[in-house]
Order: sequence, then structure tokens, then C-alpha cells
Amino acid sequence: MSKLRVLSGKDIIKFLQKEGLEIEYGKGSHCKLFKLIGGEKESITIPLHKEIAKGTLRAIYNQASRFVSQGELKKYFYSD
Repeated sequence: MSKLRVLSGKDIIKFLQKEGLEIEYGKGSHCKLFKLIGGEKESITIPLHKEIAKGTLRAIYNQASRFVSQGELKKYFYSD
């Protein structure tokens, strides 16, 4: 079974930007990214921690699946 990788908030933000999301704001301890889908703005908030907790990482994975294909997400979030 695949294991979740150890990722930082900055790592996740870089990945999501490559997938077409844009930074709405990034002050303090969190960064909010968004993407226009069907004319509506959909957003996701990422904590700017050096290491994201496993439960938080799973929640980000589930939320990011609205913007990015499951295949791409799995490659980035899980190790073989």
C-alpha cells in the first residue's frame, strides 16, 4: 500500500500552481489558492508549515481532487 509523503506547505503550493491554481493571498500562516471552474471561484487553503500533519495532508488531497486529476495527485502525495 502507498504511503503519504512528507510535504511542506510550500511544496504543495508549488505543485498546485503548476496545476493551474493561483494564489489569492499568502499572509501569515496560511495561503489561499483559487481556480475558476464553470465561472465560479473555487478555493483551497494550505497551511504554511514545514511539515504538514498526515490528517491535514489527506484533507488537502481530498479538496485538491476538485482541481487536479486523481492520478496526478496520487503521484505527488503518495510514495510507491
